[in-house]
Amino acid sequence: MEEPWIGDSSRGGAVRVLWPLLLACLAAQVIGYKPVIVVHGLFDGSSDFVNLLRFINEANVTHPGTNVSVIDLFDRAYSLQPLWKQVEGFKEAIYPIMQNAADGVHFICYSQGGLVCRGILSTLSDHNVNSFISLSSPQAGQYGDTDYLKYIFPQFVKSNLFHLCYTSVGQRVSICNYWKDPHHQDMYLNSSDYLALLDGERPNPNATMWKKNFLRIKRLVLIGGPDDGVITPWQSSQFGFYDANETVVEMKQQDIYLRDMFGLKTLDARGDLVQCVFPGVQHTMWHSNETVFTACIQKWLT
Repeated sequence: MEEPWIGDSSRGGAVRVLWPLLLACLAAQVIGYKPVIVVHGLFDGSSDFVNLLRFINEANVTHPGTNVSVIDLFDRAYSLQPLWKQVEGFKEAIYPIMQNAADGVHFICYSQGGLVCRGILSTLSDHNVNSFISLSSPQAGQYGDTDYLKYIFPQFVKSNLFHLCYTSVGQRVSICNYWKDPHHQDMYLNSSDYLALLDGERPNPNATMWKKNFLRIKRLVLIGGPDDGVITPWQSSQFGFYDANETVVEMKQQDIYLRDMFGLKTLDARGDLVQCVFPGVQHTMWHSNETVFTACIQKWLT
């Protein structure tokens, strides 16, 4: 009987080409790579993530057959809608993907989308998110005179935006849902109906349940860097923020960490809190930078 062609030295070139592909296919069947769900940020749309999609697809030797869903909701100007409204919309689109993923899913949530994803993870009691990858997201809030601010509120600067944001009208605009003026913390705590609730800083009867839901994630990956230019302070992407003197207080000195108000300290104690600080990347380039993908994202998609 003729030997199988894999052992035929005359076809060694074909073997060298096909054997890794065969191994990759077998690995996919054995390991079962989890679907990846991408949630965009302010003024973005699904079309802005073609490079990230390509990076994941080109990593098929290590992540063969990974299904990626870039959720096409609240695009462009619609991303200014209140974050609770966005949470409900994205949740409705994402939940069926979760239900069809027996081994769970991964979240990659960019910029404002990182806060939307926190809302989903806090309020969905049966989610099955493994890695929550927060990609340059203002997780601790935003306070800075950026091009985004000038575009949305041309008549305001950071020092007086609280006059609008900390009103019922202002809270109908997404950026006001996480605008955190360090000089008006009492107003922030009394008025913020999104971030202050998620952080457990404002009384919330659901706080215990939300914390339990959030801690269902297997891993939190926080990605950001000093050259971002939009997230202000940039350390907000790592849960650091300004004190009243506009001095940055790092995450582990923040009250929300020390009191474990929504689970950060628990995740850290579990060894499931990962920080990736990456210099030289501007805000709009995080999802298009292959080095960032390779260094900070790829290994958490298994």
